[in-house]
Amino acid sequence: MNWANLVTYIRLGLIPLVAWVFYSDLPWANWWAAGLFTLASLSDWLDGYLARRNNQTSAFGAFLDPVADKLLVVMVLLLLVAYQPSLLLASAVIIMRELLVSALREWMATQGHRDAVAVAFAGKLKTTVQMVAIIVLLLYVPYFPRWIWHLGFVLIHIAAALSVYSMVAYFRSAWSNMGGESS
Repeated sequence: MNWANLVTYIRLGLIPLVAWVFYSDLPWANWWAAGLFTLASLSDWLDGYLARRNNQTSAFGAFLDPVADKLLVVMVLLLLVAYQPSLLLASAVIIMRELLVSALREWMATQGHRDAVAVAFAGKLKTTVQMVAIIVLLLYVPYFPRWIWHLGFVLIHIAAALSVYSMVAYFRSAWSNMGGESS
């Protein structure tokens, strides 16, 4: 067990805690949920930093980190959709993209072309916009100014569009690295 993997395990542990807090009767539960989600999101940066700084990268860490990220995002999107069904389309696009890109990366790794679908700028931008959107949506409660909700709504739809854009870029990269072959 190294520090980077420990941070990833903590992120995994925060996932059910975010959901529990969001649906709890705690005062300011949405703020606590947003804070925990923010902490979990920032831990993604921290585990990568620790792994590189301490030269503790591992195949298991490389596997577990993106799984934790996807579980965090999918779980929070599902609870937000249950709370506000108008988020369904954007959430479905983001979740489908995560599944498809994960499957693509796994397949490319079996073909010996893992680097062909390494995280690119478009993917990082999508993740940043998505995390900010989720935080804003978690923070919103009906007695807040409506523009806060609209900001989160617009941002999550921008994240969905960036999800499609980055997914297409990853699939194009994979296609060109495989020589455009079909099977």
